Amino acid sequence: MIKEAKLYSDVVITNQVVDEMKDLLSHYENRSIFVFTDINTTNFCLPIFSDLFSQYPISYYEMQPGEDNKSLETVIEMWNFLGSNGADRKSLVIQIGGGLLTDIGGFAASTFKRGMDFVNIPTTLLSQVDASVGGKTGFNYHGLKNEIGVIHQPNKVIIDPIFLKTLDRTHLISGYGEMLKHGFIFDKAHLNELFDIDILNIQSKDLTTMIQRSIEIKDHFVHIDPNEKGIRKSLNFGHTIGHALESLFIEHHVHPQHGYAVAWGMIAELYLSHLKKALPLETVDRYTDKIIKVFGTPPIRINESEHNKLMLWVAKDKKNEGNKVNFTLLSKIGAFCINQGAKPNEVIESIVYLTEKTNIQHEI
Repeated sequence: MIKEAKLYSDVVITNQVVDEMKDLLSHYENRSIFVFTDINTTNFCLPIFSDLFSQYPISYYEMQPGEDNKSLETVIEMWNFLGSNGADRKSLVIQIGGGLLTDIGGFAASTFKRGMDFVNIPTTLLSQVDASVGGKTGFNYHGLKNEIGVIHQPNKVIIDPIFLKTLDRTHLISGYGEMLKHGFIFDKAHLNELFDIDILNIQSKDLTTMIQRSIEIKDHFVHIDPNEKGIRKSLNFGHTIGHALESLFIEHHVHPQHGYAVAWGMIAELYLSHLKKALPLETVDRYTDKIIKVFGTPPIRINESEHNKLMLWVAKDKKNEGNKVNFTLLSKIGAFCINQGAKPNEVIESIVYLTEKTNIQHEI
């Protein structure tokens, strides 16, 4: 058994996920139990629990995977499913899936009858180190990433690295992007260690250690500021421009994984940190090259004609306050500054830096 993480959020990191779930279900005798999955986790992850779940009268909801389904329509489907199957405020929702599922399912559970218990069993690296931990839930709305949502802590998060064996290269690297973000804002040594490993060939024991460190960093901020009124905003590094990029990709009907957009967003926000916080350009260039080596280039060329669109999405970012765009920037690697404003021309210059760096790669 892997040691339980002592965190603000009730997170267990284990290699005995079925035993953990068996213990949890013993507290929900004679209550309605619901399991949310998507097509992929139904096929690859749900069978692990088949013997245990067969002992309970469980209702199963399967959502369609993909960012297009992170929508109000899916939330309504989930509410209708819960309602038609007798869910009440003492029921339990078990979510087995990646960040998209835990985000939207967590929102449905948090709002149905003013809140039900829910448990996250994250099955992707991104959801294990970030999305399923910390209580953020929500869905996309009018083309904006996670525009509607609430912060509602899951009753438990059970993390087992066994699920990572089901992932392809793209999903592993996506989660790696969020791990890098934690290093950039808080722990330079951890960041450099992450860049030194081969995430696709890392040993299971070493990956578990990296996952736990990443969760500890996130939990540090969630513990101090659970409702994101202050320093939890540091976790948004790379996300303001990253979310704008995701909106652009959605418009072009391409859907790279979230961690890729965050990685490209971090390149732009590293450069913005150079403009606003005097982060040395040599440092920006060095880490930009490292990011591009792992994440490659965006699926579309980000030309000048796209800059105004990106600026519109940046201006609509949900983290903004009082018509002021809010960034988390770095004064040095491992040291963040929240609530940083920037002029439109500075943001565009940062996007130009990103486009020049990545479009060079498109030419190769």
